[in-house]
Amino acid sequence: MAKDAISVIMERRSVRKYVDKPVPDEDLKTILEAGRQAPSAANRQPWHFVVVRDPERRKQVAEACSNQTWMADAGVIIAGIGKPAVSEKWYPVDVGIAMQNMILAATALGYGTCWIGAFDEQKVAQLLGVPDDCKVVALTPVGAPAEQPAARPRQSLSEFASAERYGDEFA
Repeated sequence: MAKDAISVIMERRSVRKYVDKPVPDEDLKTILEAGRQAPSAANRQPWHFVVVRDPERRKQVAEACSNQTWMADAGVIIAGIGKPAVSEKWYPVDVGIAMQNMILAATALGYGTCWIGAFDEQKVAQLLGVPDDCKVVALTPVGAPAEQPAARPRQSLSEFASAERYGDEFA
């Protein structure tokens, strides 16, 4: 049964423990399609996504991500690569939007994910054969979760939203 978008957004958690189980091609294609459907500045789509399945390469990528070795336990790692030549100013935002779409699609399909922003870009780029004119923006493991983390605390509405002008109370 399909989940509605709001439920998926509310259920998404950062998963750091995975069951050793592959992600089927059909699910990967659905996840990647969700990324492809993301909006981008002037519809430039300044992205490329590398899907890392090979266990040894996943291990190497995880080590290049501040030694977050737990990432290698997921079925795949997806790296979001930006193309500055296509959209110099907006590629980081556009890749981020596409990654979020993929993370939410993976959640809807029952997979765990975790945003990864701590990585050695040069090492990750080398491991994944990323061209010199492209930039690694973010990564996420995708896999069968071995944990269901509880929701983490969030700011109250009054702490992050204003009405009309910054600091004016949002009722």
